[in-house]
Amino acid sequence: MAAKVTIATVARRANVSRQTVSNVLNTPDIVRAETRHRVREAIAELGYRANLAARQMRTGRSNLLAVRIDHFRDGREGAVLDRFLHGLAEAAGAEGYRVVLFTAEGDDGEIESYRELLGSYALDAFVVTHTHHGDRRTAWLLQHDVAFTTFGRPWSDTDMYPPPSPSAPPPFGHSWVDVDGAAGTAMATRHLIDAGHSRIGFLGWPTGSGVGDDRFAGWSRTMAEAGLAVAGLDRRTTNGFAEGRAAARDLLARRHPPTALVCASDLLALGAREAGDIALVGFDDTAMAHATGLSSVRQPIDEVAAACVRILVDELDHRRAGVTAPVRHVLRTPHLVVRDSG
Repeated sequence: MAAKVTIATVARRANVSRQTVSNVLNTPDIVRAETRHRVREAIAELGYRANLAARQMRTGRSNLLAVRIDHFRDGREGAVLDRFLHGLAEAAGAEGYRVVLFTAEGDDGEIESYRELLGSYALDAFVVTHTHHGDRRTAWLLQHDVAFTTFGRPWSDTDMYPPPSPSAPPPFGHSWVDVDGAAGTAMATRHLIDAGHSRIGFLGWPTGSGVGDDRFAGWSRTMAEAGLAVAGLDRRTTNGFAEGRAAARDLLARRHPPTALVCASDLLALGAREAGDIALVGFDDTAMAHATGLSSVRQPIDEVAAACVRILVDELDHRRAGVTAPVRHVLRTPHLVVRDSG
């Protein structure tokens, strides 16, 4: 039977005192960064698990992070969020935290869930996903001084600086982690240009989608830099296989149709494939892209999840020390996976 791993075991591995290990677990802000890193490495190597109930009583923290999950649809959407949740749980576990999942309908439903979860479980922080213009969730969390970060940038000034209320602290920016969608579609567009295409279309989401507009911008800028026309080569639609097929058919029926398409999602690209023989690049590099040979832009989701956890752990450490954590903005770069389609 394997010997039980204790604080003393971790202390010996990290060559520090037991008190230092305890400080890293309970008051990490008073420990030097190099020492914290060494102790956390020892904790991970040895598989040490602290008594979370006792730790909560000492620190007043639940060591719980919460994130909303979407209602199940048809199994084809949500692949990116699934990967993100897996990465979030792994990264949180390595820091001694657990992830609580909940469902909600719309911003108002999610805000109501915040109230309930904060009251029932004394959650430490939230991770907000699917950021959008006029996001009321981030405004509410800022006004109620709740620790959080977002997977996704704020897409308007009001998302960063919500209207103040008499009882709320002054508005301030919030930390976020995101993937540079414009860089991804720029890579896809340059790849198709290098393959000999000059009439490259864009199949994306309706104007006003922060993520969709960002991906559109990468295509349009790259086409302009190459001196290529874009008039009549883009089509906006909602995300879906049938929608992608219909939109691509419309583009291909035009007098001067595109010979290649950059798509805002794999789902749109797979629909477009049904419309005719055309070079395609999708976005998100889902399992569907792997299975069908679709070239696609892959997001570094594990890196995004890990960055979200690091930001929250740091903010919670700062709050415990009674100081304000710095606002951090992390923008990761995706990469293009080239397969048979483009």
